[in-house]
Amino acid sequence: MLRLKDYLPKSLFGRSLLIIVLPIALMQVAVAWAFFDAHWETVTSRLSETVAGDIAVIVETYRADATPEEREALRRLEDTLGISAVLEPQAKLPTTIRSSFFRVLDRTIRRALSEKLDAPFWFDTTRYPAYVDVRVQVDGGVLRLIVPRDRVFATTGHIFILWIVGATTLLTAVSVIYIRNQARPIERLAAAADAFGRGADAPDFKPSGASEVRQAAQAFLKMRDRIARHIEQRTTILAGVSHDLRTPITRLRLHLAMLPESADVDAMRRDLADMEAILEEYLAFARGMAGEDPEPVDLGELARDAVRDAGHARDPAAADSGDPGDGAGDAGVRIEIETGGDLVALVRAAAMKRALTNLIANAAAHGAHVAVAARRLDDAIVIDIDDDGPGIPEDLREEAFKPFNRIDPARNRNTNGVGLGLAIARDVARGHGGEIRLSESPLGGLRATVRVPV
Repeated sequence: MLRLKDYLPKSLFGRSLLIIVLPIALMQVAVAWAFFDAHWETVTSRLSETVAGDIAVIVETYRADATPEEREALRRLEDTLGISAVLEPQAKLPTTIRSSFFRVLDRTIRRALSEKLDAPFWFDTTRYPAYVDVRVQVDGGVLRLIVPRDRVFATTGHIFILWIVGATTLLTAVSVIYIRNQARPIERLAAAADAFGRGADAPDFKPSGASEVRQAAQAFLKMRDRIARHIEQRTTILAGVSHDLRTPITRLRLHLAMLPESADVDAMRRDLADMEAILEEYLAFARGMAGEDPEPVDLGELARDAVRDAGHARDPAAADSGDPGDGAGDAGVRIEIETGGDLVALVRAAAMKRALTNLIANAAAHGAHVAVAARRLDDAIVIDIDDDGPGIPEDLREEAFKPFNRIDPARNRNTNGVGLGLAIARDVARGHGGEIRLSESPLGGLRATVRVPV
């Protein structure tokens, strides 16, 4: 079902321009219509009727048997009226009709001549710019009359239309300039907010524009500072906790090193290693992308580095060139990577690599075959990470992104970590203005799709 609002402008600039220009245009149309209806057409009709009466007098005089004195008087009358009359013996009226651009002109003079003349006539308002050519069929030929145009039509109508169009154009131009200047600060505010949402900074952004826009911009700057302080405090606190806990962990390692080897000692060492891994995961989640500036990075190469960090890779391109590749991973997991095209984007390299490593490691932990493919799609770079594991049911996929949440029933139980891998990966992707989606993999397991805008 079509609705009017579907055709209306969506931007503030377009809507503001419509609000200002549409009433102006409607007012000008109403004024022009009132002018033509109440003034111009009335004046033109009266002028045409007067000229038609003069033409009727001249035609009747040519029809009658006038004396030389009456002919001379008619000549003087023609000079006084400004009408030139010539009898063309044996001539016929033209059959072609040439209409004026303003059809109301032709309609007005045709009506006047029809009322005053009882003989066939023909006229042309387009051939001569300053005159109207009128021809009347009389006995013995055609009487041709050349009438000044200003005696037939009110010539001020064109000037009025020119003024109307000029005024509308001028007002529209002023409105466009004014509205553009009012909309630009809002666009800058939106760009700054979008940059902040992607983890970038807009140091040149300053509040400007109308007072309401300045107020919104100042509120945004205060919010940005509060969020930055919150992130810095969170990172500092967790970094301090991590540092404080490493000291007793180190002392425990020293104590264990002094104990004789046994199964219990090995178990305690593994527990300490798990504790250190958990601390690092907490710190990575809290750190996010703080302290890192975005830079142009080839996401294809970054994905290769992440594969090397998560396990050994076998690159199809390298295999085709005779390079045996790295083969299967240490745990028997086969990881393949395939990239192509221009994959350079403005990202925080360390944070993005951490996100890809988490996703690839998660896939390798639940499947024996992992495939990584990076490609450019329109204005974004898409990286698909597939595995042949058990996958995650569709109704639980969003739950998997929640911090500390582990979807054990849907995946083989993984005792490593505390359930922050996917949360960290999504946080990084959204911090770059992108997203991570989970879906069913062509390999039969889970597909994690990372989309990063260029």
